[in-house]
Amino acid sequence: MSAANQDIRAVLIQTEASRLLLPNATISEVLSYAEPEPMADAPDWLLGQIRWRGWRLPLVAFAQLTGQGIEHGGLGSKVVVLKSLGGEASLPFFALLTKGFPRLVSVSRDALVAGDAGESGLATGVRAHVQLNDETVLIPDIDGIERAILQATAA
Repeated sequence: MSAANQDIRAVLIQTEASRLLLPNATISEVLSYAEPEPMADAPDWLLGQIRWRGWRLPLVAFAQLTGQGIEHGGLGSKVVVLKSLGGEASLPFFALLTKGFPRLVSVSRDALVAGDAGESGLATGVRAHVQLNDETVLIPDIDGIERAILQATAA
């Protein structure tokens, strides 16, 4: 098997505080930002709901969810619709606020090096810290984000 066959098609997404690395297959669509509909009693990281293809999707601010800062949509912001992985019928998709367009990348297994999560461990919504070439990126915990959304919207 050649090295090219071992490459992973992935997407780099810029949020307010970090870059996220996701498999290309998890992204359904990239949308222009529009102000979400507020949700009563939602945590600050759950910005509201957006309408997409007949669905009402929760819009997540990753920086706030992970405790990395405040994130607001505006000029230049995009919304990435992600496929849920947990199989929860009530949440087949959710949306993530981003800065600009995601960037498609081919990642070789050799280019990824496990990073240091620090003494505090991993934040909610983060599966791993990795080094991609010379840059630290986060691999989001899609299942953890789904669970957080479901807990926040169950109240």
